[in-house]
This record gives sequence, structure tokens and C-alpha cells, in this order.
Amino acid sequence: MADTVLYEVNDGLATITINRPEAMNAMNVEAKAALRDALRAAGADTGVRAVLLTATGRAFCVGQDLKEHITLLASDRESGTHHTMNTVRDHYNPIVRAITEMPKPVVAGVNGVAAGAGMGFALAADYRVVADSATFTTSFAGVALTADSGVSWTLPRLIGPGRAADLLLFPRSITAQEAFELGIVNKLVPAGDLAAEAAAVARALAGGPTLAYAAIKESLAYAAGHTLGETLDKEDELQTRAGASEDHAIAVQAFIAKEKPAYVGR
Repeated sequence: MADTVLYEVNDGLATITINRPEAMNAMNVEAKAALRDALRAAGADTGVRAVLLTATGRAFCVGQDLKEHITLLASDRESGTHHTMNTVRDHYNPIVRAITEMPKPVVAGVNGVAAGAGMGFALAADYRVVADSATFTTSFAGVALTADSGVSWTLPRLIGPGRAADLLLFPRSITAQEAFELGIVNKLVPAGDLAAEAAAVARALAGGPTLAYAAIKESLAYAAGHTLGETLDKEDELQTRAGASEDHAIAVQAFIAKEKPAYVGR
């Protein structure tokens, strides 16, 4: 992986760290490609059972690197093309799909500012552990753009369509406490404890019933766009699959023996 994104796997946990602290982890082309590829690698690695997505420095990710963006837009104007905005199709969409579609849980450890696409990455995760000093802002309308990185789908499902419209139409920085009260944050922790707390949550998931977590992710995504009847059928399908897993047998045996289950992720 490129130095702009660090990738490490230990005991079933892949830690992916956005590493452009000097630019508040703004996403240039190199970083976007590296993050996309790291997430895809984690998703494809059968030895990875959970992912922690976090960042170095004082920001989680402030979204698009506008300095590079201005240069690319100027190049487009000179050539009469519109290649710059292909980044949504080539980078942001694949990043969000890699997070939401991988069959294992993803924890976002939000250490600081999460803006624009950075907020989108955090919202795409299955669980958000957030430093009390962090802030969130949609940013898009502030630079005459619309939502990307899945924000128009994830945000209203977390906080409701009315509040989502407010934050998208009138971008502002909201505190971690307000984000917690709105339902964006799962676990709010002191800034100094963020790294340890986020890692602890991710490690707990890495040691859990991976196939069951995958089914939970799939059922939540499915239910968001289907009727109750269709969702009941999907739950039947997924529960049958989970019930046939080795981890389910382990859990039942451990329950009877009054022991803590040692899941194997199968």
C-alpha cells in the first residue's frame, strides 16, 4: 500500500489508517486509490474478520483534496474534458461499496474532523467510535457540489430525511456530542482514549461470529429497500445460513456448558 494509507493485519483485525496528516487527510488521487485497494484487500482476505478504519493526526478525513482538485479542473478546462469528476465513479463509490459490502464488520475510529467524503466513509462503517473533540460536516454544498460517498443514503437513515436535508443544504460543523445525540455516533469517548477504545471494539468484532455479522450487514442493507414481507424472506434465508455455521454450533455448545464461546469465523 502507498504511504498515504497504512495497512496492517493482526489476529484477524485489519487496521487501515489514512495517513496524510499534513493535509488533514484530504483525499488526493493517490490516497483515494490506496484506500480503495486497502479496503478491497481486507474484504477479500479470509483471514481478516473485522476492519478498523482510522487516521493519523488531528483529522479523520476532510474529503477531497481541493488543491489537487483545482489543478485537475484547470486541466479539464484546457482539454475540454470532465475527467476530474470521474473520481466519484472510480474512487468514492468503490470505497463505500468496499466498506458496506464486505462480509465483515467495519469500525470507524473517528479521531477528528470528518468532512465531505470523510464523513461519508465514517457513515458507511457499521460502527462509529468517535473522539469527543471530533466534528462532522457534509461540506458538499459549500463548494457547490451535491452529496457523494453514499451520504445521501446513509445520513437520512441515521438521522431522518428532514435533518439530513438541513445538514446537506446548510453545511455546518456539528460537534461529536451533537452527532451522538442525532444518532450518527455509536460510542463517544475522550479524545485521548480514541485509539484504544476503537481498537478494543474492532478486536471484539474480529473475535466474534463473522458469518453472523456478515448476515446482519446484509439484512440491514436489504431491509432498507424492501418490504416487510420481502425482508422476512431474506431473514429466513440468512438465518438458515447462519444456523449451519460452525460458530453457531460453538455458541450453542458454549451456552450449554456455561462457557465463553471461542469463535472461529466459519
